[in-house]
Amino acid sequence: MVMMNIVADLMYFKDLNDQVKATADKEVVIDHCIGQRYIGSGLSGKKITINGTAGNALGAYLNGADIVVNGNAQDATGDTMNDGTIVIYGSSGDATGYAMRGGKIFIKGDAGYRAGIHMKAYQDKLPVLVIGGAAGSFLGEYQAGGVIIVLGLGHDSDNPPVGYFCGTGMHGGKIVIRSKTPPTKLPPQVCVNEATEEDMKDIDAYLEMYCQYFGIDKSQLLNETFFILTPNTQNPYRQLYTQN
Repeated sequence: MVMMNIVADLMYFKDLNDQVKATADKEVVIDHCIGQRYIGSGLSGKKITINGTAGNALGAYLNGADIVVNGNAQDATGDTMNDGTIVIYGSSGDATGYAMRGGKIFIKGDAGYRAGIHMKAYQDKLPVLVIGGAAGSFLGEYQAGGVIIVLGLGHDSDNPPVGYFCGTGMHGGKIVIRSKTPPTKLPPQVCVNEATEEDMKDIDAYLEMYCQYFGIDKSQLLNETFFILTPNTQNPYRQLYTQN
């Protein structure tokens, strides 16, 4: 298969993205990426490998392409993505998975604030965000669907690997947290329970994928307790609506 190679360096982000979208090659490798924005936005049918640091809105509106980042990514990775896979071999910034409605994001390291904000399931699509390390505050804010998993690897603390206000405004989907103890000070509309055998079966495929991508021994993940966060009613804000 013919592969396009781009050396990004100081290339203007629009010029870089124009080249990625214009090529007929199905595989693109970007070397020396130093924060160029919008890489892979709206893309389908291609695989992009990025060596370096991807800028804001990596894979925004992604529609079936695959992106691999050998480094870190900045804010808004996977913004409103519809389908495809983003794999980050470092950490990702704030608002990772913002409003994503399909596809999968796997992060070896940490994610910043508001990861998974406004995540929603769309028709037959189920968005999945797996964070290998810790997540910042407001994880899953206003989550309406999909699955967020936080594994806490490298998080040397007895406290859960999430920040403050986890699940604020959550009204759908679920958040799965691997932790010695359950998260506390949750919003009143969020329930937390220890994961059941059935819960673990539901996420097994995602754990398997994470381990395969990053070379992690799966038994290392399963040596800790998992907790499931879900909204406590199907519509916790019903009383706030003028029409139901």
